Amino acid sequence: MSTSGAVRRAYVETYGCQMNISDGELMEGILSAQGFQIVSSAEEADVVLVNTCAIREHAEQRVLGRVAQLGALKRDRPDMVIGVTGCMAQRLGEDLLDRAGHVDLVVGPDGYRGLPEALERLRAGEGPPPRNAARGRRRQLAVLDLDIVENYQGLEQRRKQGASAWVPIQRGCDHRCTFCIVPYVRGPEKNRDAAEVLAEIRSLADAGVSDVTLLGQTVNSYRWEDWDFASLLRAVARVDGIRRVWFTSPHPNDVTRELIDVMAEEPTVCETLHLPVQAGSDRTLKRMSRRYTVSSYLERVRMVRDTVPDMALTTDVIVGFPGESEAEFEATLGLMKEVRFDDAFTYKYSMREGTPASRLPSGDFVDPGDAQERLERLITVTRGIQAEINAREVGRVVEVLVEKEARGDGQMLGRTRRNKVVAFPADNDLIGSYQSVRLDRTTGATFVGSQVHDRVPTGVRG
Repeated sequence: MSTSGAVRRAYVETYGCQMNISDGELMEGILSAQGFQIVSSAEEADVVLVNTCAIREHAEQRVLGRVAQLGALKRDRPDMVIGVTGCMAQRLGEDLLDRAGHVDLVVGPDGYRGLPEALERLRAGEGPPPRNAARGRRRQLAVLDLDIVENYQGLEQRRKQGASAWVPIQRGCDHRCTFCIVPYVRGPEKNRDAAEVLAEIRSLADAGVSDVTLLGQTVNSYRWEDWDFASLLRAVARVDGIRRVWFTSPHPNDVTRELIDVMAEEPTVCETLHLPVQAGSDRTLKRMSRRYTVSSYLERVRMVRDTVPDMALTTDVIVGFPGESEAEFEATLGLMKEVRFDDAFTYKYSMREGTPASRLPSGDFVDPGDAQERLERLITVTRGIQAEINAREVGRVVEVLVEKEARGDGQMLGRTRRNKVVAFPADNDLIGSYQSVRLDRTTGATFVGSQVHDRVPTGVRG
């Protein structure tokens, strides 16, 4: 791309999951390598990219509202380029150019490598004319082709300074759960070369990163030549300088004996496992196409807890899935009480056009009021269990990675190896360091603690 003239300024604003955050860093890295200056607000930028999620309708409405706000900014700066990227861009495609009148560029998750070229085409007026030419709009461009091999190998993310980093190892998904839009907006599963992943993590460690999270849509289904996820996880855990290793989001079907052994044997792998269950009824799970039963899910839970007794388990649950009866919802509550998750991300079913569930008979859809009532009951049960688990942790001295300032004056926020958030009095020069902290009390979901100065954090369990 030509970089003649003034340096162009770009701002990437991200909504959604950890993979979206990582994609935002990737876009910043691609643009920075092509001479763009990355700025910290839309008001400073010549190019604003809104990086989006399409999992739920609420997320899309939020993005459309934000794009309308940016449109007001653009009225005073007509040369500003507004782009929408990511899953929502892929799902809505060129229709987004009509629905959001100020959008110039729409780029799906496999189009980021070509961002600089796309922006240059718009700048040169080479994009196709607007579909509604009567509006007098300047040219617009959509980059929406899914690529069965694009995993962004060889490109560098622009990570923010700190002790932690997201490391994507997989893109797309082959599972095709009936409620999920991801396979249709991110394409099939594509894994990165294991050697490149390890080289990236060694480079991060050399730069002072000690805490890494491996990312994938179903991260533990990873395969590359002779590598599976368990062998990659073990290799990452043994990289010099890496002190904590996490991964998200695994699929229950790929939780193997080998994976759990790695989690038990490698002290840098943290004692937390996110294991989405989605529902506690076999009939609902079958309609979701989750490919496991309640019994097989519970077998994996027992295997995990028998091997790593201190493992913190978290999950995702959807209520009000089409066809869910009251008895089936009660079965979900029963599973939650049996497993006793440390935390749960709970949702009311949100219909996504283009997914198989959207084509179920209209009579199967649960009344929104009933679904909301079920969600509230589920949240009550979940929070009660979480509060009981956390109450038993009060008094423990744990290793905390200090992440950022808390809301209270003189307070910092940190995270334990079991992914518990702790606020405690400390100076902000401790950000990025590991401290020993006593858990003095719990608010139910989080903790309030105090530093223990005569204990040196070791980074090992216990």
